[in-house]
Amino acid sequence: MNNIPVVKLGLIAVSRDCFPESLSVNRRKALVEAYTKKYDAADIYECPICIVESEIHMVQALEDIKKAGCNALCVYLGNFGPEISETLLAKHFEGPKMFCAAAEETQDNLIQGRGDAYCGMLNASYNLQLRNVKAYIPEYPVGDAEDCADMIHDFLPIARAVEGLSNLKIISFGPRPTNFLAGDERIPAIVKEMEEELGAGNKKPEILAKLAQYELTLKDWVEAHRGYRKYVTLTGKCWPAFQTQFGFVPCYVNSRLTAQGIPVSCEVDIYGTLSEFIGTVVSQDTVTLLDINNSVPQYIYDEDIKGKYDYKLTDTFMGFHCGNTPACKMCDSRAVKYQLIQHRLLEPEGSEPDFTRGTLEGDIAASDITFYRLQCNSEGELVSYVAEGEVLDVPTRSFGGIGIFAIKEMGRFYRHVLIEGNYPHHGAVMFGHYGKAFYEVVKFLGLDVKKI
Repeated sequence: MNNIPVVKLGLIAVSRDCFPESLSVNRRKALVEAYTKKYDAADIYECPICIVESEIHMVQALEDIKKAGCNALCVYLGNFGPEISETLLAKHFEGPKMFCAAAEETQDNLIQGRGDAYCGMLNASYNLQLRNVKAYIPEYPVGDAEDCADMIHDFLPIARAVEGLSNLKIISFGPRPTNFLAGDERIPAIVKEMEEELGAGNKKPEILAKLAQYELTLKDWVEAHRGYRKYVTLTGKCWPAFQTQFGFVPCYVNSRLTAQGIPVSCEVDIYGTLSEFIGTVVSQDTVTLLDINNSVPQYIYDEDIKGKYDYKLTDTFMGFHCGNTPACKMCDSRAVKYQLIQHRLLEPEGSEPDFTRGTLEGDIAASDITFYRLQCNSEGELVSYVAEGEVLDVPTRSFGGIGIFAIKEMGRFYRHVLIEGNYPHHGAVMFGHYGKAFYEVVKFLGLDVKKI
């Protein structure tokens, strides 16, 4: 995936002038050691400058982390800290930033070795508000070196999302066949990739060259129109005009691009592709966009779920879309097929599928999931939801890219969040439990926590 940010976090320790600077410096060193023992050392850069009550120190530290290529910042209160210079640092650093603070280490050194960062964090948060600076503060922001290492690591997906969104372009498109074609020697190589990916699921080999041509065209379009933006997502008008103009449906290509880190949403769902992008950078994995589609029949529940999983019937539903879920998240039986609903609508009854070919269909593989969405409501406010659950290892007996999802108290969530909140039927899916990180991202973006 090369369409998501790589975060390099600059770690800057700060110190109040009436406390020993060495206390902050040594605690910073211990924090770096704890982080590199547990996580990737490339994630962080240890700034050698400790800010001690000085705007000059602040400028020096800021220039140092910029020179080191840092695009995220952690202000570390090794002791009480200088609220003026530390919050000026946050103000002038343009990327995502966080604050955390050192806990006292031992009962044997609570005189010269007491740092009072617990108190300093209050002043830091107060001054951030006065300066109208948005910074991430962990749920419990005071800890020892290992605790603060975990806090920094938890911040990385938030930082990736904020950095990505600040440099994102969303491109929406419709059917424009006369000036939306690529025809060159690259097509056979993409066809070969598709054949290898699909294996026995290559049920429509005759359509692959067209799909490969379309995939290349979209990638060329992205490169030609990204402008100064670093990251791009796509959303397309995938029916009903698309297939009659292009001679296929785009679902399989959408799934491939999404797997490559370029999310593509169906039905010109701009907030859907925005949600997918957030999920991609948070999870550093591919995602999908599905309809919250249909209930699970009682007989399937009785036969395959009841007594085997700890869910009520109303905790379950089927998530479906025509065929846009990446192959790597589907069961081995997935295959390229045709869009049944559009075949019924657009092609003669009883005919062989023609321009409705191009879906990737099959059951979605069992996995932990996070179901979520960022959306604008009718009042022009950004709102969001997030819920964690799983895809069950239960056959759907149905068509499309589809899975049986289970979320505790889904029935209540469906009625009192989705319906009451007037959310549309599309929901994005991360494959894993990332609810906390997504919540922190949208909170960082300024959403009212009552609307999450």
